[in-house]
Amino acid sequence: MAPDSQFSENSASNRITADAEMSYESYESGALAAPSSANNELRNQAALESFTAASSGGAYSGSTYSGSAQPIFGQRQRQPPLELLIFLALLLMIVGLGFSNFWLAFTGATVALLISLRILWQLVWKIFTELISPQERLILTGFIGLMLAGYGLVQLSGWGVGFDAWYQSLNWEAIGATGEVFGALGQILIAVLAVYIAWRQYVISKDLTIQQNMITQQQTIDSYFQGISDLVLDEEGLLEDWPQERAIAEGRTAAILSSVDSSGKAKVLRFLSRSRLLSPLQRDRRLGRAMLDGKGGYAEDRDYGVRVVDLGVMLAGSNLSGTDLRWTDLSDINLIRANLKGCDMVKTNLARTILCGAVLAGSDMMGCRLFYGSAATASPRTRHDIPNYQTGAYTGAVVEDADLSGVLRLSEEQRYYCCAWGGDATRSTVPGGCEGIPNRLNES
Repeated sequence: MAPDSQFSENSASNRITADAEMSYESYESGALAAPSSANNELRNQAALESFTAASSGGAYSGSTYSGSAQPIFGQRQRQPPLELLIFLALLLMIVGLGFSNFWLAFTGATVALLISLRILWQLVWKIFTELISPQERLILTGFIGLMLAGYGLVQLSGWGVGFDAWYQSLNWEAIGATGEVFGALGQILIAVLAVYIAWRQYVISKDLTIQQNMITQQQTIDSYFQGISDLVLDEEGLLEDWPQERAIAEGRTAAILSSVDSSGKAKVLRFLSRSRLLSPLQRDRRLGRAMLDGKGGYAEDRDYGVRVVDLGVMLAGSNLSGTDLRWTDLSDINLIRANLKGCDMVKTNLARTILCGAVLAGSDMMGCRLFYGSAATASPRTRHDIPNYQTGAYTGAVVEDADLSGVLRLSEEQRYYCCAWGGDATRSTVPGGCEGIPNRLNES
């Protein structure tokens, strides 16, 4: 054969051999098991045929081919499932027990136990890791290590012998009696703790109930404010109170004052007073509408004015202690036997108010109006006499039998009026005394 043809034949043989090796490497890695496309399958088949032809021509020997193909086509042996192993081990144990063969039964039982522990250990460890965090496992391990290490050190140091001797010398009857005593004390402490917990629950429940009642009361008061505003105001925001509207407003006010506590009553009174609904307003003699005063408000008429809301006897005997009644108009209402103890009554108008038997002890009455005019000419209201707001006659509050103990910032005119028209019971409670002030109530 010519050298050129031999060189070309060797080159072709080498190329075919390289292609075949690449094809078998891809086959060994699983590429032939799942080709990506039809072209790859045809190319692999052609390479396999080329490799077969080359090996038959002497490029590879039969022994080499068979040796390299054996691990490629050999299948991996699969292990039997653990359930089958447990079943066989138990069967072996049963057979051993049936034939009274100790070692056969022991072997089967041991194998079944070890395989079962292997299976259950994974489940137990998974549950353990889910229930106990790594930090808790670390603390538990440290505690166990501390206990075991301490026990080992005690045994190594020789203290363990002394501890055992002391342990053996203990009087267990006395210890048992002491344990019973401590057990009884523990039961008593548990009972006390249960009572304390029940009491705390009652206190918390009571506080929550009070807070809920306060929220409900505030919502009721807000609804009342909105209802009164819608009732007495027209679309332009001007006061428009016809007789029936005033009657409905008084009915709503009476209902709200009877359903709220002292702080709620004070809120309602401040709202009505600052809204000028408790003040006597000057009226148009034909239509009865409130008249403006030319200063951006409504004109007040103490002689003939009409109130939008007339409180009357709504607050008689009510409890208003400790509330804020500053700058409120409480004139011409009945506060008989009312509790006004500790109220802030700065600039409160109490002219012509009935305060018989009322308690005003500890109240701040700075600037509180008890009458009009001067103290020398002022006198309490009566049922039939017309008040004179220039001289103060019949414009004063009825303070008979009122308790004025500890009243703060009482002016001289207020003290003179209370001493003059309060009677013996009131005079005995006026701060500073009533010496030199005549008792005009007994004279009249």
